[in-house]
Amino acid sequence: MMLRMRCRSRTICLSLAFITISLHLLLALVSLPIHHQSCDPPLPPRTHILRDLAHTNYTTVGIRGLAEPPTDTTQRYSSKKDANKDAKGHMQTHSGVGLSVKEGKYASVDMPVNVGRYGTNRAESVESGLTKLEALFDHPLYNMPAPPIPEEDWLLKVQPKAKASEKSSQMWVSASQADYVDGQWNSSSNSHPPWLRFHLGISRWQLYPHRDPNMELLTKQLATHRVVSAVQKSGGTQLKLVMSFPNYGQALFKPMKQERDEETNYNFYYFSDFERHNAEIAAFHLDRVLGYRRIPPVVGRLVDVVKEIKDVTTDRKLARTFFTSPVGNVCFYGQCSYYCSTEHAVCGRPRDLEASLAVMLPDLSLAVRRTWRSPWRRSYSRSKLAKWESEPDYCSTVTKTQPFNKGTRLVDFIDLVILDFLMSNMDRHHYETFEKFGNSTFLVHLDNGRAFGRHSKDEPSILAPLEQCCRIRRSTWLRLRLLSLSQYRLSDVMRASLSHDPLHSVAPLLSEPHLAALDRRLKTVLETVSRCQKRQSEDGGDGGVLYDDIA
Repeated sequence: MMLRMRCRSRTICLSLAFITISLHLLLALVSLPIHHQSCDPPLPPRTHILRDLAHTNYTTVGIRGLAEPPTDTTQRYSSKKDANKDAKGHMQTHSGVGLSVKEGKYASVDMPVNVGRYGTNRAESVESGLTKLEALFDHPLYNMPAPPIPEEDWLLKVQPKAKASEKSSQMWVSASQADYVDGQWNSSSNSHPPWLRFHLGISRWQLYPHRDPNMELLTKQLATHRVVSAVQKSGGTQLKLVMSFPNYGQALFKPMKQERDEETNYNFYYFSDFERHNAEIAAFHLDRVLGYRRIPPVVGRLVDVVKEIKDVTTDRKLARTFFTSPVGNVCFYGQCSYYCSTEHAVCGRPRDLEASLAVMLPDLSLAVRRTWRSPWRRSYSRSKLAKWESEPDYCSTVTKTQPFNKGTRLVDFIDLVILDFLMSNMDRHHYETFEKFGNSTFLVHLDNGRAFGRHSKDEPSILAPLEQCCRIRRSTWLRLRLLSLSQYRLSDVMRASLSHDPLHSVAPLLSEPHLAALDRRLKTVLETVSRCQKRQSEDGGDGGVLYDDIA
């Protein structure tokens, strides 16, 4: 009896063990494909994105090459080695704007994102945005093929190689000044400082190419080089300085006027608003993200107002305005039309002052710029309306006058309008072009300090030219649609792009509400274009909303 029970127990145990092993094997087989499957859903193929962007009831698009103007070139002085290196490495440098500052008063710009004060969520958002920024600048819409730039389409030319007896007049030779580098520059690009390479890289269609190997050196110079001179810039309504570096480079200095999370007072008129240093920096990044490349490079910098301004200035009027505040901060106010008084002084903490530094364009004696009055200029009056605000058919009047009656001037201006609407800049009374190129050239997007004043309110009147004229570049429209997709979201790529600026280590250049406003305004621009297409379709139009700059 006992033997039989013992055998039965052994059989039951063996059966249970067999069942257990079988279940483990079955579970392992089921889990295997799940383990090897990626957690992140794959992005749609790039060709599908282009197809989806172009698909609409009103128009179709095929990207085979560029008609006009070229949007991606390499600088004429870059060697093939540099071009190949940049082509392979642009994903890591984010189109040449990733800085590598690791010295002085700044933390490394290529550092891990500052988490402490702004939280883990923001750090993760920046990391995710960096991936999107890489993918955006690698997209075909930002890398369309372009023919070589003809010699006459470069803004400046290097003097030909001089004979031995003429070298003194054919070469750049520095003066014997103690604060400046005693360097000699010739026709070889290796001898040129970054700011000169930037000047020589300006062409008929853009200030710098999409993949510019010089950009990293140029932005590093703006952020770190020793300041040897600081004087007030004449003209304008608010305080600006021209700073000079030992290699004769110069930059336009705009000081911090208000905190990043502070909105413009609702009782202020647009023409009495402050100019903001972070607006100049963010405008440069937004211009680059939109694929325009029409704003000179701008970098944030912590400036020692004593060592880098007061002690090196030769401007007596500026020097007389320095004082020490009751709490021991060093302040100054300069001389200008607005906000240059002790009540509106800019102050260090106690000596360090945040500022934007924008590289200066070539001197007017070398490259004359023409200033154009904007047809959609505001009245700059508290009571009067401008013509475009009261005449519904105002656009037809504009397009009958030069230079809007031919060429690309209208769609060039619409590009500028879209930039201004996205950053809520109402202060666009004039724009500039390089006179050498006549009317067939890009518009230089200068003076953006009054942008990003309000995030809680959009200003639809800025879009009046687009609403009234219903005309936009096809390439611009496609890039805007691209930036509306989740994998290239405008706010994400802007957050990532701005994280490369030196001042990001102090605080993010744009607050989250400003970044959210970019997405909201982008949607408004696309809806405006859709209304134009629908209106033209109902009127029996032939799809003339999109200016076809993509062949």
